[in-house]
Amino acid sequence: MKRVVITGMGAISACGRGAEKLIESTQLGMSGVRGVSFPEIEVQRVETAAALADDVKQQLVEEMKHRMREPVANYAVVAAREAVAQSGLTPDDFGDKCGVSVGSGFGGAQTLNKNYLKFGAEGSMRLDPMSVPKIMNNASASWVSMEFGATGPAYCMATACSSASQSIGLAYQLVRSGAIERCITGGSEACLEGGVFRVWELLRVMTAGKNRPFSKDRNGMTLGEGAGIFVIETLESAQARGAEIICEIAGYGTNSDAGDLLRPDPIRAASCMQLALNDAGASPSDIGYINAHGTGTVANDFNEVCALREVFGTDLSNVEISSTKPIHGHALGAAGALELVTAIGALRQQTAPPTINFNERDPKIDLDPVANVARKINTDTVMSNSLAFGGINATLIIRAYG
Repeated sequence: MKRVVITGMGAISACGRGAEKLIESTQLGMSGVRGVSFPEIEVQRVETAAALADDVKQQLVEEMKHRMREPVANYAVVAAREAVAQSGLTPDDFGDKCGVSVGSGFGGAQTLNKNYLKFGAEGSMRLDPMSVPKIMNNASASWVSMEFGATGPAYCMATACSSASQSIGLAYQLVRSGAIERCITGGSEACLEGGVFRVWELLRVMTAGKNRPFSKDRNGMTLGEGAGIFVIETLESAQARGAEIICEIAGYGTNSDAGDLLRPDPIRAASCMQLALNDAGASPSDIGYINAHGTGTVANDFNEVCALREVFGTDLSNVEISSTKPIHGHALGAAGALELVTAIGALRQQTAPPTINFNERDPKIDLDPVANVARKINTDTVMSNSLAFGGINATLIIRAYG
């Protein structure tokens, strides 16, 4: 098995355009959550989301015009361009030796929303003739592959909140096995549309106030959008090109609860983390920081902390834990990618980003997260967790290269 390294990363999120913008915001605790409104929702209970700023959206509209592409694919392409530029890849480095693995939990939400309103509410038959290529979940992966001429295998994991983490994990397995030399991988989501937002409201998992993971007064999550994309490749390939190595992917684990569709199973989540540790040849004591899934819902946070205790010990005093979702939002199919960028930022800066909006320790979970202010760490290995609807778990472990 080959060693796998990251040589490029890109992002676009509510925090701004660029991976460094995301890292800076998460390190400083600067939230990208802002007010949102949808004219088609008569009574909108939740009025905030981690949406891209208006100027960023307008810039993308002008820059990324294409009649067969909508925001979810645009986000992926923009983040991929940044990652590829940082990696220093040339046209000769793509072709069959480069794969693409870009996940999306929802796909083309904008086109779906427009068509449903036009056809359902107005009865109009004049719908967008390019709807199918815009809506399909794999559009982001396909557009990224076409952007660079990556003719190796192309995949799109559509596994809700684990889509990006599983996509990165699959890419890691393909590169490690030698099936391909490198892969452009991550996740993208653009689901802040009226109809989608409304059904999330109806599920009663979003907060009408502030997102407060692990806090006693937590009462729901905040939706987000964006994309995170990475260039990963074999160590030999990176060294041969003289590429700057950001870090190494040390381990990956994934499994299924095969239980409740919406409520995570702490035993299965713990098993997933242990699979990743085993894959990395690491022990729990090697992990210095965990970017938790940490949605801020009552059930998710309780079950995730139970899982963490199964793996890292009952007091969790030897590892720093935080959720950065109050900063970049819960970006569903892009969440794991944005959080991996954040975890890499923590590793490189040796600072655990804060869980902002934290008010009070919850005696039922008794966790002391990195609350409100970043904390210094001293570690060469960090972990990122994704626990998705459908009972799909994914854990990535990143190690400093050296």
